[in-house]
Amino acid sequence: METVELLLHPVRIRIVHAMYDGRTRTTTELRSLLPDVSKATLYRHTGLLVEGGLLAVADEQPVRGSVERHYRLNRGRVVLDPETAASLSLDDFRRAFAVATATLMAEFDTYLDRGDASPVADLVGFRQYSLWLSPDELAEMIAELREVIVARATNEPTPHRTRHLLSPIVFPAEGPPTGGDTPS
Repeated sequence: METVELLLHPVRIRIVHAMYDGRTRTTTELRSLLPDVSKATLYRHTGLLVEGGLLAVADEQPVRGSVERHYRLNRGRVVLDPETAASLSLDDFRRAFAVATATLMAEFDTYLDRGDASPVADLVGFRQYSLWLSPDELAEMIAELREVIVARATNEPTPHRTRHLLSPIVFPAEGPPTGGDTPS
């Protein structure tokens, strides 16, 4: 299965997101992060990610008569190169967006279903901004955001840190203005 097909599934992309912090995890640990996903479904999709090379078995430990595998994400395999992205059709992008939003909804439902969810205290936010940007300004803003995010992506878990999900989505809402009308 190609990388794009592997990533265009809500359960598989949630596994990838759960693994993106660089830590190794067992399927039991993944189940605690994805409690709404059945054990059989988690095992099946983890196996497909291993077969596709997106996950690797980092370690195996015997546990009560079976083997417990620790998985590590192959980060380089889950980022689409520019050529692959350029080869995607508009329907591929539509499907990818649908998977991304379904994934985001599932993660948010999982958060709300926890016994201790407190959106106000947890600073939950979902704002939408409308920005007028040239292609160069957009590229600069994306680079700046990436820099801010990457600087924190290697934070290790501590008793004072909570794992947060950040899901930036950027797309043009309309074309540039025509004629003499310019925003003020």
